[in-house]
Amino acid sequence: MHFDALLLSRLQFAFTIAFHIIFPSFSIGLASFLAVLEGLWLATKNEAFKTLYLFWVKVFAISFGMGVVTGVVMSYEIGTNWSVYSAAAAPVIGPLLAFEVLTAFFLEASFLGVMLFGWRKVGPRLHFAASALVAFGTLVSAFWIISANSWMQHPTGYVRLASGALRATDWGQVIFSPTFPLRLTHMVLAAYLTTSLVVGAASAWRLLKDPDEEESCLALKMAIGMFAIVAPLQLLAGDASGKQVLQVQPAKLAAIEAFWDTKAGQAFHIAAWPDRAAAANRWELSIPKLGSLITAGDANATITGLKAFAPQDRPPVAVVFWAFRVMVGLGVAMIGLGFWGGFLAWRGNLPQARWFLRAAVAMGPAGFVAVVSGWIVAEVGRQPYVIYGVLRTADAVSPVSQGEVSVSLICFMAVYALIFSVGVLYILRLIDEGPRPAATAPPPTAMRPPGYALAAAPEEPAAPPRGPASRDSSGDAP
Repeated sequence: MHFDALLLSRLQFAFTIAFHIIFPSFSIGLASFLAVLEGLWLATKNEAFKTLYLFWVKVFAISFGMGVVTGVVMSYEIGTNWSVYSAAAAPVIGPLLAFEVLTAFFLEASFLGVMLFGWRKVGPRLHFAASALVAFGTLVSAFWIISANSWMQHPTGYVRLASGALRATDWGQVIFSPTFPLRLTHMVLAAYLTTSLVVGAASAWRLLKDPDEEESCLALKMAIGMFAIVAPLQLLAGDASGKQVLQVQPAKLAAIEAFWDTKAGQAFHIAAWPDRAAAANRWELSIPKLGSLITAGDANATITGLKAFAPQDRPPVAVVFWAFRVMVGLGVAMIGLGFWGGFLAWRGNLPQARWFLRAAVAMGPAGFVAVVSGWIVAEVGRQPYVIYGVLRTADAVSPVSQGEVSVSLICFMAVYALIFSVGVLYILRLIDEGPRPAATAPPPTAMRPPGYALAAAPEEPAAPPRGPASRDSSGDAP
Protein backbone atom coordinates (compact mmCIF):
# COMPACT_ATOMS: atom_id res chain seq x y z
CA MET A 1 0.00 0.00 0.00
CA HIS A 2 1.44 3.33 -1.09
CA PHE A 3 0.81 6.15 1.38
CA ASP A 4 0.56 9.06 -1.03
CA ALA A 5 -1.05 12.43 -0.28
CA LEU A 6 -4.48 11.15 -1.34
CA LEU A 7 -4.48 8.14 0.98
CA LEU A 8 -2.99 10.13 3.86
CA SER A 9 -5.62 12.86 3.41
CA ARG A 10 -8.35 10.23 3.47
CA LEU A 11 -6.87 8.65 6.60
CA GLN A 12 -6.60 12.03 8.29
CA PHE A 13 -10.21 12.94 7.61
CA ALA A 14 -11.37 9.46 8.63
CA PHE A 15 -9.42 9.77 11.86
CA THR A 16 -10.80 13.19 12.77
CA ILE A 17 -14.41 12.40 11.88
CA ALA A 18 -14.28 9.09 13.77
CA PHE A 19 -13.25 11.00 16.89
CA HIS A 20 -15.77 13.76 16.29
CA ILE A 21 -18.84 11.62 15.63
CA ILE A 22 -18.49 9.98 19.04
CA PHE A 23 -19.39 13.18 20.85
CA PRO A 24 -22.38 14.45 18.81
CA SER A 25 -23.89 10.97 18.82
CA PHE A 26 -23.72 11.07 22.62
CA SER A 27 -24.71 14.70 23.17
CA ILE A 28 -27.79 14.45 20.88
CA GLY A 29 -29.27 11.68 22.99
CA LEU A 30 -28.04 13.04 26.30
CA ALA A 31 -29.60 16.47 25.67
CA SER A 32 -32.99 14.84 25.12
CA PHE A 33 -32.47 12.67 28.21
CA LEU A 34 -31.77 15.78 30.29
CA ALA A 35 -34.91 17.51 29.01
CA VAL A 36 -36.96 14.43 29.92
CA LEU A 37 -35.42 14.28 33.40
CA GLU A 38 -36.18 17.91 34.13
CA GLY A 39 -39.68 17.60 32.71
CA LEU A 40 -40.36 14.57 34.91
CA TRP A 41 -39.03 16.42 37.94
CA LEU A 42 -41.33 19.36 37.27
CA ALA A 43 -44.29 17.03 36.80
CA THR A 44 -43.67 14.67 39.75
CA LYS A 45 -41.44 16.68 42.14
CA ASN A 46 -39.42 13.48 42.61
CA GLU A 47 -36.00 14.70 43.75
CA ALA A 48 -34.30 11.70 42.14
CA PHE A 49 -34.96 13.19 38.71
CA LYS A 50 -33.32 16.46 39.72
CA THR A 51 -30.33 14.63 41.16
CA LEU A 52 -29.90 12.69 37.92
CA TYR A 53 -30.20 15.90 35.90
CA LEU A 54 -27.54 17.68 37.91
CA PHE A 55 -25.24 14.69 37.52
CA TRP A 56 -25.65 14.09 33.77
CA VAL A 57 -25.56 17.77 32.83
CA LYS A 58 -21.90 17.78 33.88
CA VAL A 59 -21.16 14.90 31.52
CA PHE A 60 -23.12 16.67 28.79
CA ALA A 61 -21.08 19.86 29.19
CA ILE A 62 -17.80 17.98 28.73
CA SER A 63 -19.10 15.97 25.78
CA PHE A 64 -20.55 19.06 24.10
CA GLY A 65 -17.28 20.96 24.48
CA MET A 66 -15.20 18.10 23.08
CA GLY A 67 -17.61 17.77 20.16
CA VAL A 68 -17.18 21.44 19.30
CA VAL A 69 -13.38 21.26 19.51
CA THR A 70 -13.09 18.17 17.31
CA GLY A 71 -15.70 19.45 14.85
CA VAL A 72 -14.05 22.80 14.16
CA VAL A 73 -10.91 21.02 12.97
CA MET A 74 -12.78 19.32 10.13
CA SER A 75 -13.91 22.63 8.66
CA TYR A 76 -10.31 23.73 8.25
CA GLU A 77 -9.28 20.28 7.06
CA ILE A 78 -11.77 20.41 4.17
CA GLY A 79 -10.12 23.62 3.00
CA THR A 80 -6.54 22.49 3.41
CA ASN A 81 -6.72 18.87 2.19
CA TRP A 82 -9.78 18.93 -0.08
CA SER A 83 -9.64 22.31 -1.80
CA VAL A 84 -10.87 20.97 -5.17
CA TYR A 85 -13.93 19.51 -3.48
CA SER A 86 -14.46 22.79 -1.62
CA ALA A 87 -14.30 24.83 -4.80
CA ALA A 88 -16.71 22.55 -6.63
CA ALA A 89 -19.26 21.82 -3.89
CA ALA A 90 -19.15 24.96 -1.73
CA PRO A 91 -22.13 26.64 -3.49
CA VAL A 92 -24.28 23.65 -2.49
CA ILE A 93 -22.75 22.32 0.72
CA GLY A 94 -21.69 25.71 2.13
CA PRO A 95 -25.23 27.04 2.75
CA LEU A 96 -26.27 23.78 4.43
CA LEU A 97 -23.38 24.00 6.88
CA ALA A 98 -24.08 27.71 7.43
CA PHE A 99 -27.71 26.90 8.23
CA GLU A 100 -26.47 24.36 10.77
CA VAL A 101 -24.44 27.03 12.54
CA LEU A 102 -27.19 29.67 12.41
CA THR A 103 -30.17 27.51 13.38
CA ALA A 104 -28.60 24.88 15.61
CA PHE A 105 -25.22 25.74 17.06
CA PHE A 106 -26.19 29.29 18.07
CA LEU A 107 -29.36 27.93 19.66
CA GLU A 108 -27.43 25.32 21.63
CA ALA A 109 -24.68 27.71 22.67
CA SER A 110 -27.16 30.42 23.71
CA PHE A 111 -29.11 28.23 26.11
CA LEU A 112 -26.30 25.95 27.25
CA GLY A 113 -25.19 28.57 29.78
CA VAL A 114 -28.69 28.67 31.26
CA MET A 115 -28.63 24.87 31.55
CA LEU A 116 -25.32 24.83 33.35
CA PHE A 117 -25.47 27.93 35.52
CA GLY A 118 -29.08 29.06 35.58
CA TRP A 119 -30.62 27.07 38.42
CA ARG A 120 -30.61 30.07 40.76
CA LYS A 121 -30.82 32.71 38.03
CA VAL A 122 -34.07 31.79 36.27
CA GLY A 123 -37.30 30.09 37.23
CA PRO A 124 -37.71 26.31 36.91
CA ARG A 125 -39.98 26.51 33.86
CA LEU A 126 -37.62 28.82 32.00
CA HIS A 127 -34.73 26.53 32.90
CA PHE A 128 -36.67 23.57 31.53
CA ALA A 129 -37.35 25.56 28.36
CA ALA A 130 -33.59 26.13 28.00
CA SER A 131 -32.94 22.39 28.37
CA ALA A 132 -35.61 21.59 25.80
CA LEU A 133 -34.22 24.16 23.35
CA VAL A 134 -30.71 22.74 23.66
CA ALA A 135 -32.12 19.28 22.98
CA PHE A 136 -34.02 20.64 19.98
CA GLY A 137 -30.86 22.38 18.78
CA THR A 138 -28.91 19.13 18.75
CA LEU A 139 -31.61 17.54 16.59
CA VAL A 140 -31.60 20.52 14.21
CA SER A 141 -27.82 20.20 13.97
CA ALA A 142 -28.20 16.53 13.05
CA PHE A 143 -30.79 17.54 10.45
CA TRP A 144 -28.41 19.81 8.54
CA ILE A 145 -25.34 17.60 8.81
CA ILE A 146 -27.21 14.52 7.61
CA SER A 147 -28.83 16.62 4.87
CA ALA A 148 -25.39 17.66 3.56
CA ASN A 149 -24.03 14.13 3.77
CA SER A 150 -27.14 12.61 2.16
CA TRP A 151 -26.77 14.99 -0.78
CA MET A 152 -23.19 13.82 -1.21
CA GLN A 153 -24.42 10.22 -1.12
CA HIS A 154 -27.18 10.85 -3.69
CA PRO A 155 -26.91 14.34 -5.23
CA THR A 156 -30.09 15.86 -6.67
CA GLY A 157 -31.33 19.36 -7.55
CA TYR A 158 -28.06 20.70 -9.01
CA VAL A 159 -26.31 21.48 -12.28
CA ARG A 160 -22.62 21.31 -13.14
CA LEU A 161 -21.18 24.37 -14.81
CA ALA A 162 -18.50 24.38 -17.47
CA SER A 163 -15.98 25.42 -14.83
CA GLY A 164 -16.70 22.23 -12.87
CA ALA A 165 -18.46 24.03 -10.02
CA LEU A 166 -21.84 22.77 -8.87
CA ARG A 167 -24.87 25.02 -8.48
CA ALA A 168 -28.16 24.25 -6.73
CA THR A 169 -31.24 24.51 -8.94
CA ASP A 170 -33.78 23.24 -6.40
CA TRP A 171 -32.98 23.69 -2.72
CA GLY A 172 -35.88 21.45 -1.75
CA GLN A 173 -34.24 18.55 -3.60
CA VAL A 174 -30.81 19.44 -2.21
CA ILE A 175 -31.97 19.52 1.42
CA PHE A 176 -34.41 16.63 1.15
CA SER A 177 -32.51 14.27 -1.12
CA PRO A 178 -34.16 10.85 -1.52
CA THR A 179 -31.93 9.11 1.04
CA PHE A 180 -32.22 11.86 3.66
CA PRO A 181 -35.33 10.81 5.68
CA LEU A 182 -34.14 7.27 6.37
CA ARG A 183 -30.56 8.35 7.05
CA LEU A 184 -31.69 11.02 9.53
CA THR A 185 -33.95 8.51 11.29
CA HIS A 186 -31.12 5.99 11.44
CA MET A 187 -28.68 8.55 12.90
CA VAL A 188 -31.04 9.95 15.54
CA LEU A 189 -32.02 6.47 16.69
CA ALA A 190 -28.30 5.60 16.86
CA ALA A 191 -27.72 8.66 19.07
CA TYR A 192 -30.52 7.66 21.44
CA LEU A 193 -29.21 4.09 21.57
CA THR A 194 -25.69 5.30 22.29
CA THR A 195 -26.85 7.52 25.15
CA SER A 196 -29.14 4.93 26.69
CA LEU A 197 -26.35 2.35 26.68
CA VAL A 198 -23.96 4.77 28.39
CA VAL A 199 -26.57 5.77 30.97
CA GLY A 200 -27.38 2.10 31.51
CA ALA A 201 -23.72 1.16 31.91
CA ALA A 202 -23.04 4.00 34.37
CA SER A 203 -26.11 3.13 36.41
CA ALA A 204 -25.29 -0.59 36.40
CA TRP A 205 -21.77 0.20 37.57
CA ARG A 206 -23.15 2.15 40.50
CA LEU A 207 -25.65 -0.60 41.37
CA LEU A 208 -22.87 -3.19 41.43
CA LYS A 209 -21.38 -1.09 44.23
CA ASP A 210 -24.62 -0.13 45.95
CA PRO A 211 -27.81 -2.01 44.92
CA ASP A 212 -29.90 0.39 47.03
CA GLU A 213 -28.95 3.58 45.17
CA GLU A 214 -32.36 4.91 44.14
CA GLU A 215 -31.17 7.32 41.46
CA SER A 216 -29.08 4.72 39.61
CA CYS A 217 -31.89 2.18 39.72
CA LEU A 218 -34.27 4.75 38.26
CA ALA A 219 -31.81 5.76 35.53
CA LEU A 220 -31.16 2.12 34.63
CA LYS A 221 -34.88 1.45 34.20
CA MET A 222 -35.18 4.50 31.98
CA ALA A 223 -32.19 3.38 29.91
CA ILE A 224 -33.58 -0.14 29.52
CA GLY A 225 -36.92 1.27 28.43
CA MET A 226 -35.17 3.36 25.80
CA PHE A 227 -32.93 0.75 24.18
CA ALA A 228 -35.57 -1.97 24.49
CA ILE A 229 -37.80 0.16 22.24
CA VAL A 230 -35.24 1.94 20.07
CA ALA A 231 -33.02 -1.05 19.22
CA PRO A 232 -35.78 -2.96 17.35
CA LEU A 233 -36.83 0.29 15.64
CA GLN A 234 -33.22 0.81 14.57
CA LEU A 235 -33.19 -2.68 13.06
CA LEU A 236 -36.26 -1.81 10.97
CA ALA A 237 -34.79 1.57 9.94
CA GLY A 238 -31.51 -0.06 8.99
CA ASP A 239 -33.30 -2.69 6.91
CA ALA A 240 -35.26 -0.02 5.04
CA SER A 241 -32.08 1.99 4.51
CA GLY A 242 -30.30 -1.09 3.13
CA LYS A 243 -33.07 -1.70 0.60
CA GLN A 244 -32.74 1.93 -0.48
CA VAL A 245 -28.98 1.53 -0.91
CA LEU A 246 -29.70 -1.34 -3.31
CA GLN A 247 -31.53 1.14 -5.54
CA VAL A 248 -29.26 4.21 -5.35
CA GLN A 249 -25.79 2.74 -4.64
CA PRO A 250 -25.74 -0.86 -5.88
CA ALA A 251 -21.95 -1.07 -5.72
CA LYS A 252 -22.02 -0.19 -2.02
CA LEU A 253 -24.68 -2.84 -1.38
CA ALA A 254 -22.60 -5.43 -3.21
CA ALA A 255 -19.58 -4.51 -1.07
CA ILE A 256 -21.64 -4.67 2.14
CA GLU A 257 -22.70 -8.24 1.31
CA ALA A 258 -19.54 -9.28 -0.60
CA PHE A 259 -21.55 -10.15 -3.71
CA TRP A 260 -19.19 -10.55 -6.66
CA ASP A 261 -21.38 -12.22 -9.26
CA THR A 262 -24.75 -10.97 -10.44
CA LYS A 263 -27.28 -13.74 -9.85
CA ALA A 264 -30.68 -14.62 -8.46
CA GLY A 265 -31.01 -15.97 -4.94
CA GLN A 266 -27.85 -14.48 -3.47
CA ALA A 267 -26.61 -16.16 -0.29
CA PHE A 268 -26.15 -14.19 2.91
CA HIS A 269 -22.52 -14.33 4.01
CA ILE A 270 -22.37 -14.49 7.79
CA ALA A 271 -18.60 -14.32 7.52
CA ALA A 272 -16.27 -14.21 4.54
CA TRP A 273 -12.78 -13.26 3.40
CA PRO A 274 -13.28 -10.92 0.44
CA ASP A 275 -10.31 -10.72 -1.94
CA ARG A 276 -10.51 -7.60 -4.07
CA ALA A 277 -7.62 -8.62 -6.31
CA ALA A 278 -9.18 -11.98 -7.13
CA ALA A 279 -12.71 -10.52 -7.29
CA ALA A 280 -13.97 -13.36 -5.11
CA ASN A 281 -14.33 -14.52 -1.53
CA ARG A 282 -11.57 -16.86 -0.43
CA TRP A 283 -13.97 -18.57 1.99
CA GLU A 284 -17.56 -18.06 3.08
CA LEU A 285 -19.96 -19.05 5.84
CA SER A 286 -23.28 -18.49 4.11
CA ILE A 287 -27.01 -19.15 4.18
CA PRO A 288 -28.44 -19.78 0.69
CA LYS A 289 -30.87 -17.21 -0.76
CA LEU A 290 -31.05 -15.22 2.48
CA GLY A 291 -28.97 -12.40 0.96
CA SER A 292 -31.58 -11.69 -1.72
CA LEU A 293 -34.37 -11.96 0.83
CA ILE A 294 -32.74 -9.45 3.20
CA THR A 295 -31.61 -6.93 0.60
CA ALA A 296 -34.53 -7.06 -1.83
CA GLY A 297 -37.34 -8.71 0.12
CA ASP A 298 -37.44 -11.63 -2.34
CA ALA A 299 -35.42 -14.82 -1.92
CA ASN A 300 -35.20 -15.23 -5.71
CA ALA A 301 -34.38 -11.60 -6.55
CA THR A 302 -31.41 -10.91 -8.81
CA ILE A 303 -28.80 -8.76 -7.07
CA THR A 304 -26.01 -7.02 -8.97
CA GLY A 305 -22.52 -8.14 -8.01
CA LEU A 306 -19.28 -6.15 -7.93
CA LYS A 307 -18.03 -7.68 -11.19
CA ALA A 308 -20.70 -5.66 -12.99
CA PHE A 309 -18.70 -2.53 -12.14
CA ALA A 310 -15.28 -1.59 -13.48
CA PRO A 311 -12.47 -2.39 -10.99
CA GLN A 312 -11.76 1.32 -10.49
CA ASP A 313 -15.42 1.90 -9.58
CA ARG A 314 -15.58 -0.73 -6.84
CA PRO A 315 -15.39 0.34 -3.17
CA PRO A 316 -13.04 -1.42 -0.74
CA VAL A 317 -14.91 -4.61 0.12
CA ALA A 318 -13.37 -6.12 3.25
CA VAL A 319 -13.60 -2.93 5.34
CA VAL A 320 -17.22 -2.30 4.37
CA PHE A 321 -18.22 -5.96 4.76
CA TRP A 322 -16.84 -6.34 8.28
CA ALA A 323 -17.84 -2.86 9.51
CA PHE A 324 -21.43 -3.66 8.55
CA ARG A 325 -21.35 -6.94 10.46
CA VAL A 326 -19.92 -5.28 13.55
CA MET A 327 -22.75 -2.73 13.43
CA VAL A 328 -25.47 -5.33 12.92
CA GLY A 329 -24.00 -7.73 15.48
CA LEU A 330 -23.95 -5.03 18.13
CA GLY A 331 -27.50 -4.05 17.20
CA VAL A 332 -28.71 -7.60 17.78
CA ALA A 333 -26.87 -7.66 21.12
CA MET A 334 -28.61 -4.40 22.09
CA ILE A 335 -32.01 -5.92 21.34
CA GLY A 336 -31.15 -8.94 23.48
CA LEU A 337 -29.95 -6.73 26.33
CA GLY A 338 -33.17 -4.71 26.16
CA PHE A 339 -35.39 -7.77 26.37
CA TRP A 340 -33.31 -9.21 29.20
CA GLY A 341 -33.41 -5.96 31.17
CA GLY A 342 -37.12 -5.49 30.52
CA PHE A 343 -37.83 -8.96 31.88
CA LEU A 344 -35.76 -8.32 35.02
CA ALA A 345 -37.43 -4.95 35.59
CA TRP A 346 -40.84 -6.60 35.25
CA ARG A 347 -39.78 -9.24 37.78
CA GLY A 348 -38.63 -6.50 40.15
CA ASN A 349 -35.15 -7.88 40.87
CA LEU A 350 -33.11 -5.65 38.55
CA PRO A 351 -30.67 -4.21 41.15
CA GLN A 352 -29.75 -7.73 42.33
CA ALA A 353 -29.22 -9.20 38.82
CA ARG A 354 -25.45 -8.94 38.86
CA TRP A 355 -24.89 -10.83 35.60
CA PHE A 356 -27.17 -8.40 33.79
CA LEU A 357 -25.49 -5.43 35.45
CA ARG A 358 -22.09 -6.69 34.29
CA ALA A 359 -23.45 -7.18 30.77
CA ALA A 360 -24.88 -3.63 30.80
CA VAL A 361 -21.49 -2.24 31.83
CA ALA A 362 -19.76 -4.21 29.07
CA MET A 363 -22.24 -2.90 26.49
CA GLY A 364 -21.65 0.74 27.48
CA PRO A 365 -19.25 1.52 24.57
CA ALA A 366 -21.25 -0.56 22.05
CA GLY A 367 -23.22 2.41 20.74
CA PHE A 368 -20.04 4.34 19.89
CA VAL A 369 -18.53 1.35 18.11
CA ALA A 370 -21.75 0.82 16.14
CA VAL A 371 -21.92 4.50 15.13
CA VAL A 372 -18.32 4.54 13.90
CA SER A 373 -18.88 1.24 12.07
CA GLY A 374 -21.98 2.67 10.42
CA TRP A 375 -20.10 5.73 9.21
CA ILE A 376 -17.36 3.49 7.82
CA VAL A 377 -20.00 1.60 5.85
CA ALA A 378 -21.55 4.84 4.56
CA GLU A 379 -18.34 6.68 3.67
CA VAL A 380 -15.97 3.92 2.56
CA GLY A 381 -18.83 2.24 0.70
CA ARG A 382 -19.29 5.46 -1.32
CA GLN A 383 -15.79 5.24 -2.75
CA PRO A 384 -14.27 5.99 -5.19
CA TYR A 385 -16.51 9.09 -5.09
CA VAL A 386 -16.61 11.96 -2.61
CA ILE A 387 -19.86 13.12 -4.29
CA TYR A 388 -21.41 9.94 -5.59
CA GLY A 389 -21.31 9.71 -9.36
CA VAL A 390 -20.17 13.34 -9.69
CA LEU A 391 -16.71 13.91 -8.18
CA ARG A 392 -14.10 11.25 -7.54
CA THR A 393 -12.13 11.35 -4.32
CA ALA A 394 -8.85 11.27 -6.24
CA ASP A 395 -9.90 14.42 -8.12
CA ALA A 396 -11.04 16.27 -4.99
CA VAL A 397 -7.77 16.33 -3.03
CA SER A 398 -5.63 19.47 -2.62
CA PRO A 399 -2.25 19.78 -4.33
CA VAL A 400 -0.38 19.06 -1.10
CA SER A 401 2.69 16.94 -0.58
CA GLN A 402 2.91 13.60 1.17
CA GLY A 403 5.20 15.05 3.84
CA GLU A 404 2.85 17.92 4.69
CA VAL A 405 -0.10 15.60 5.21
CA SER A 406 2.03 13.14 7.20
CA VAL A 407 3.14 15.82 9.64
CA SER A 408 -0.39 17.14 10.16
CA LEU A 409 -1.77 13.61 10.58
CA ILE A 410 0.81 12.79 13.28
CA CYS A 411 0.05 16.07 15.07
CA PHE A 412 -3.69 15.40 14.93
CA MET A 413 -3.22 11.89 16.30
CA ALA A 414 -1.12 13.13 19.21
CA VAL A 415 -3.42 16.03 20.14
CA TYR A 416 -6.60 14.02 19.73
CA ALA A 417 -5.22 11.16 21.78
CA LEU A 418 -4.42 13.60 24.60
CA ILE A 419 -7.79 15.39 24.46
CA PHE A 420 -9.76 12.17 24.15
CA SER A 421 -7.89 10.43 26.97
CA VAL A 422 -8.25 13.34 29.38
CA GLY A 423 -11.90 13.90 28.49
CA VAL A 424 -12.89 10.24 28.77
CA LEU A 425 -11.00 9.74 32.03
CA TYR A 426 -12.71 12.85 33.42
CA ILE A 427 -16.15 11.54 32.43
CA LEU A 428 -15.37 8.07 33.81
CA ARG A 429 -14.30 9.63 37.11
CA LEU A 430 -17.60 11.51 37.29
CA ILE A 431 -19.52 8.33 36.51
CA ASP A 432 -17.64 6.41 39.17
CA GLU A 433 -18.72 8.97 41.77
CA GLY A 434 -22.31 8.70 40.57
CA PRO A 435 -25.34 10.94 41.16
CA ARG A 436 -25.34 12.51 44.62
CA PRO A 437 -28.47 13.88 46.28
CA ALA A 438 -28.19 17.48 47.44
CA ALA A 439 -28.18 16.40 51.09
CA THR A 440 -24.94 14.48 50.56
CA ALA A 441 -23.23 17.14 48.45
CA PRO A 442 -20.03 18.59 49.97
CA PRO A 443 -20.25 21.97 51.66
CA PRO A 444 -18.98 25.02 49.78
CA THR A 445 -15.64 24.95 51.57
CA ALA A 446 -14.98 21.27 50.90
CA MET A 447 -13.10 19.87 47.95
CA ARG A 448 -15.51 19.72 45.00
CA PRO A 449 -15.63 16.64 42.76
CA PRO A 450 -14.52 17.01 39.14
CA GLY A 451 -16.88 19.12 37.09
CA TYR A 452 -18.92 20.11 40.14
CA ALA A 453 -18.89 23.81 39.27
CA LEU A 454 -20.41 23.06 35.88
CA ALA A 455 -23.81 22.59 37.49
CA ALA A 456 -23.90 23.49 41.15
CA ALA A 457 -26.82 22.03 43.07
CA PRO A 458 -29.70 24.49 43.50
CA GLU A 459 -29.40 24.25 47.26
CA GLU A 460 -25.87 25.63 47.08
CA PRO A 461 -25.54 29.30 46.18
CA ALA A 462 -23.11 30.09 43.40
CA ALA A 463 -21.72 32.95 45.55
CA PRO A 464 -21.28 33.33 49.33
CA PRO A 465 -24.60 33.89 51.17
CA ARG A 466 -25.60 37.52 51.64
CA GLY A 467 -28.17 37.07 54.37
CA PRO A 468 -31.83 36.13 54.56
CA ALA A 469 -32.97 39.07 52.44
CA SER A 470 -30.81 38.20 49.43
CA ARG A 471 -33.22 35.92 47.57
CA ASP A 472 -32.89 35.85 43.82
CA SER A 473 -35.61 37.36 41.66
CA SER A 474 -36.96 34.01 40.53
CA GLY A 475 -38.07 33.05 44.03
CA ASP A 476 -37.20 29.73 45.57
CA ALA A 477 -34.63 27.55 43.90
CA PRO A 478 -36.20 24.76 41.92
